[in-house]
Amino acid sequence: MSNARMEAGKAGAAFVHFCCQSCKLPLKLDSSFNDLSREMYKELAEPLASSSDMEESIQFVRPEPDFVFEEAEDFSRISIPSGGFEESNDFTFLGDPGPGSIGTMSIRSKVTGQLFDLMSGYSEIDHPLCEECTDHLLDNLDHQLKIVEDENKEYREYLEKLGYSEEVTREPELNEELKQLMQEEKQLQQELVQAERERAKVAEAMAAEKEKADKLTEEEERYWREYNDQCRIAIELEEEQKSVDNQLKYAQVQLDRLKKTNVFNATFHIWHDGEFGTINDFRLGRLPGTTVEWSEINAAWGQVVLLLVSLANKIGLKFKKYRPVPYGNHSYIEVLDENKQLPLYGSGGIRFLWDTKFDSAMVAFLECLQQFRDEVEKEDSSFNLPYKMSKGKIYEGEKTQYSIKMQFNSEEQWTKALKYMLTNLKWALAWLSARKSLGD
Repeated sequence: MSNARMEAGKAGAAFVHFCCQSCKLPLKLDSSFNDLSREMYKELAEPLASSSDMEESIQFVRPEPDFVFEEAEDFSRISIPSGGFEESNDFTFLGDPGPGSIGTMSIRSKVTGQLFDLMSGYSEIDHPLCEECTDHLLDNLDHQLKIVEDENKEYREYLEKLGYSEEVTREPELNEELKQLMQEEKQLQQELVQAERERAKVAEAMAAEKEKADKLTEEEERYWREYNDQCRIAIELEEEQKSVDNQLKYAQVQLDRLKKTNVFNATFHIWHDGEFGTINDFRLGRLPGTTVEWSEINAAWGQVVLLLVSLANKIGLKFKKYRPVPYGNHSYIEVLDENKQLPLYGSGGIRFLWDTKFDSAMVAFLECLQQFRDEVEKEDSSFNLPYKMSKGKIYEGEKTQYSIKMQFNSEEQWTKALKYMLTNLKWALAWLSARKSLGD
């Protein structure tokens, strides 16, 4: 709806003003708008609107006998809102016009406004426009028309270069081309149907392959699980193998050490303590200035008997006439022919000095040691003991001899004889150890 403004005149008449839709300045309409009749409105609106719209519009035009319409000559009282007339109502009333003039002016302004609305709706331009805006609009339209004509001219020249002309028609050729295109379209449709069938087959094949791929994926996962289990078992077995190898190496080291170890040397340690010969730290003998208990002497004799029996068993010697029997600190010599025992232990006292069984036992033991020497010499002619033994005596060199008996003998000589006897046993022990190291 076109914007209009009504003012009250000095004589009570009403004035209606319209503004330009472009620059928003007030317009002074032509006087012909005041004489706009029903027939003239219909004639003007007929090319712009349909019959229904026109009938609806012209029903507002009624002849008024007392119609008074004057144009305002003074525009100083017109004030344009800052937002323009578009933001206001269609009609704005200022002042206090009379009741009669308001009715007449409302009908006339509506008719004029509807005419402008029809013109605005029929084109892209909003009406009314002032003369200056109209000229500017016409210039723009002329410029756009010139651009369109130039483009049209260029298109025509381009078509002429391509051999086309508006006067010459190629309907037969176009029909033939259309038939070919329709045939091609039909062929393409058939190919499309075939492609859809092939696509369906490919989709089925893809689904089957996907199912196979899923099965392969499951088998692969199962394989990797089994592979990891086997790797874990292999690692455990490898660690167990390493542990067994380490144990075997340790056992081999211990075995080598034990092979190098002489059991006799470890079991029977023969050494000396001053004038005393010792076996496993037990002193054998007595001296006037050093008191040795008989329990210690008896224990030493038990170790000596055990050593001689072990050496004899090692070389397979069976004693004749006498057989030593190890029995701790109560060891003895068994006389085979007479079936009696000679004790290799003493208790001291006066009775002991007149008891010859202990002396006889020591002489019998020395004879058993001589039997061991003779047996070894049969096997190894190079074997020789450092001290010779004969009939209960031990010789130091060719002339010096010491009796192993206690009666009619000094403690010093008896202790020295026992020491030499232990020395002979140590030599026998060393020979047996060397024989074992040679693998015999």
